[in-house]
Amino acid sequence: MKDLFSEIWSTLRQNKLRTTLTGLAVSWGIIIIIVLIGTGNGLMNALLNNSSDSVQNLIAVFPGSTSKAYNGMNEGTPIRFDDRDITFSEQYSEKIDRAFGSLYFSDTLSLGWEALSSQMAGVDPKMKEIMWEKLVAGRFINKNDLKNKSKHIVIDEDAASQLLGDDKDYNKILGKHVNVGNIPFKVVGILEREDQSWGHTSYIPYSTARALRADGAWLSRITMEFHGLETKEANEAFEKGYKRAMSTFHGADPEDTRTTYLSNYYLNNQEMSKAIRIMRLALWILGFLTLLSGIVGVSNIMLITVKERIHEFGIRKALGATPWSILKLIVVESIVITAFFGYIGMVIGMVADIFLDKTLGSHPMDMGFMQMYIFKNIGVGFDVAVEATLLLIVAGTVAGIIPAWKGAKVRPIEALRADK
Repeated sequence: MKDLFSEIWSTLRQNKLRTTLTGLAVSWGIIIIIVLIGTGNGLMNALLNNSSDSVQNLIAVFPGSTSKAYNGMNEGTPIRFDDRDITFSEQYSEKIDRAFGSLYFSDTLSLGWEALSSQMAGVDPKMKEIMWEKLVAGRFINKNDLKNKSKHIVIDEDAASQLLGDDKDYNKILGKHVNVGNIPFKVVGILEREDQSWGHTSYIPYSTARALRADGAWLSRITMEFHGLETKEANEAFEKGYKRAMSTFHGADPEDTRTTYLSNYYLNNQEMSKAIRIMRLALWILGFLTLLSGIVGVSNIMLITVKERIHEFGIRKALGATPWSILKLIVVESIVITAFFGYIGMVIGMVADIFLDKTLGSHPMDMGFMQMYIFKNIGVGFDVAVEATLLLIVAGTVAGIIPAWKGAKVRPIEALRADK
C-alpha cells in the first residue's frame, strides 16, 4: 500500500495541471453544495422567524379609507376604529370567539434624570404570539394586568439601558417604576431590540391605555380570534363578508374594499408552509444538479487522465501488470484527489456560510413598516457538510471507474501504438 501511494504521489507531482483541474472541480462542487444548502436554510429560517407559525386563528384588521364617494362620504375619508368596532366584530359571526383592540400613542419614559421618547402600545396578552420582538427577561402583559388595569409596562432592552444611564445590565430595571408622562409604571418585562435605528415601543395593558386615553383616541388595529375556518375558501369568504359588513357599519359603500385591511395569520401560515415546501424541493433539485455537474466534471477529467496515460498502461501491461492493478491505481488516485480537495472545499464552504451569516444573516432589513430578515442563521451542520462531501467523493469515484475500466482493458499492443 505504501508503494501504491508513493507511486500516486509521484504521478500527481508530474501532472500538476491535471491534478489541479480535478481538485478544482471537486472543491467547487462541494463549495456550491454547502453554500447552496446553507443559504437555503438561512432563507427558510428567516421565513419562520418573520412568521408566527404558532398562531393559526387570528385575523388582524387595520383601518383604511374610502376609495369612492358614497352616501355623503367623500373619497379618501379615513376610517376610524373605536370600542364599538370591537363589539361589532365580536357580534359579526359565531366564528369569532372574541375581538380585542390595540391603542398606540406617544409619551415620555423617565427614571430619575434619564428620559426618552417611546411609542406606547396598549395591547392584549394575545399580542405576544404575533410580535416580532422576543422576551429576554421578565414576562409580557397578562390577563390579570388587563383585568385589573394594572400599571405594568414591558420595555425594550435599549430603553432599559438608557434609563439606567447606559448600564448594559438591563435586568436591574425589572421591578423598578418608570414614569410614563408623570404616571409610574412597574417594569415587568424586557424585549430584545436588534436594530437600534428604530424607535422604542413599550407595551402596557389595553385597559390601562384606554383609561389613560379617555379622550376617545382611535384604535390602531383590531384583532379577532376565530374558529371553524379550516379551508382557504372558507377564510376568503369570511374576509369578504366581514369587509362588506365593516364598510356598511361605517357608512361607506359595501363594495368598497379599501375601508379595512385584513391580515389572516391562518392563510399567511398556509402560504408560508407552501413556500417552504417549494424551497426544500428546489434545494434538493439544485443540489442534485450541482452534484451531477461535479460527477460529470470528475468523470471527464478521469477520461482525459486515462487517455494521457494510455501509453504508460500499455508498458505496464507488457511488463506483466494485471488489469486489476491498473484499475486500482486509477481509482485510488481518484479517491485521493477527491478526498483531499473535497475536504478543502468543505472547509471553504463552511467558512463562506459563516461569512454570509455575519454579513447577511445578522441584521434585519428595514421594510419601512417593520423589520424583516431575508436570511437568518445561514449555515449547515457539520454532519450535513461531511455527508455532502462523502457523497460527492463516492459519486466522483464511481464515475471514475468507467474510464479506469476502459484503461485497464486496453490491449498492450494498442496502448503502445497510441500517441504519447
